[in-house]
Amino acid sequence: MRSDLPEGPLREDIELIISQTARCRDILAKLRNLGADGGDPFTMLPLSDLIAEVASPHEHEGKTITIRKEQMAGPDPVFRRNVGLLYGLGNLIENAVHFAKSGVMIECSWDRTAISVTITDDGPGFPLELLARMGEPYISNRGGDGGGLGLGVFIAKTLLQRTGAKIAFENSHERGHARVRVVWPRKVVEEV
Repeated sequence: MRSDLPEGPLREDIELIISQTARCRDILAKLRNLGADGGDPFTMLPLSDLIAEVASPHEHEGKTITIRKEQMAGPDPVFRRNVGLLYGLGNLIENAVHFAKSGVMIECSWDRTAISVTITDDGPGFPLELLARMGEPYISNRGGDGGGLGLGVFIAKTLLQRTGAKIAFENSHERGHARVRVVWPRKVVEEV
């Protein structure tokens, strides 16, 4: 169909559909590969180890990734490793690294009632007109850089919500600096 269409808006729409189909295929392949660790003896891991694991593939992209623990009440909370958790956090970190000018800050905090992971980049931030709809399908903050339809963030948000998390999108500074806050009730994590 693509080759039968002349240059123009309809052909551009077909190109976008083809590229997004390929992106969905890649996301599904990642999810399949993340679940391949069925006999993994490390099914339970502390939050700091979990964050280090999902951030490590993005450490060699020319941006500084800093992981910091703040406001800790007791030892690291322990999470059950699952595909949705790994993909969801990994996607949010990947996006932050992609849009960062020079660095990404990942802050982990917890107390007796909640566990929080906050990912902040020093990039342009979320467009204000899209901020209230971030995490919905077909919403993209990639502007004119050839980005997609926001399906990766939508899938990440959905998978993290299935782990019991609430996700909030905001800009940490008036000049941008996208921030994503993921918060779990402590009892949800400990019941698993």
